[in-house]
Amino acid sequence: MSQPRIMLHLEGLAVLVGLIALYANISGDWLLFIVLLFVPDISMVGYLANKSVGATVYNIGHFVGLPLALAGIGIAMNQSMPVAIALIWMAHIALDRAVGYGFKYPTDFKDTHMHRA
Repeated sequence: MSQPRIMLHLEGLAVLVGLIALYANISGDWLLFIVLLFVPDISMVGYLANKSVGATVYNIGHFVGLPLALAGIGIAMNQSMPVAIALIWMAHIALDRAVGYGFKYPTDFKDTHMHRA
């Protein structure tokens, strides 16, 4: 395994730990955390159409910009639920990175940016 790939795994793990700490800090509901942790993987449904659609839909569901925007909206509106959901969503993305999953290429489900590093 290359040094950049190892660093990507460690970075994912560090971000995951930080997000769990933030979630604990906002007194998040741990049952909600467990229930929602793998919801972003519903984005794999795009693969039922074809690899290109699957990769696009999966990548949108695993793009950290969306939960960051959701967290920003929750903070701006002083609402804790969008922030909690955003932290869970980002934790899922970080967990994926920690175990080696990444953005998909339309060539194959297993062809990711993590594997090319």
